[in-house]
Amino acid sequence: MLKRLIKNGNSASLIIDRPILAMLGMRPQSNVDLRTDGRVLIVAPCDDLEVRLLEALNDDARRERVLKALME
Repeated sequence: MLKRLIKNGNSASLIIDRPILAMLGMRPQSNVDLRTDGRVLIVAPCDDLEVRLLEALNDDARRERVLKALME
């Protein structure tokens, strides 16, 4: 499937069709993990646990509790 990037301000957007989202178990507001090898872009669904952990690590008040719990 070929797609075209769409200009979005100073960035670019890529529209992912609904059947592809469904196949990946994603919805429009899903968090994604973006990776690249320098040439290829990989877009993968993010685990809910991974998202919660990243949110907690970005919250200074919760970071210490999460890290302590992981050390136990």
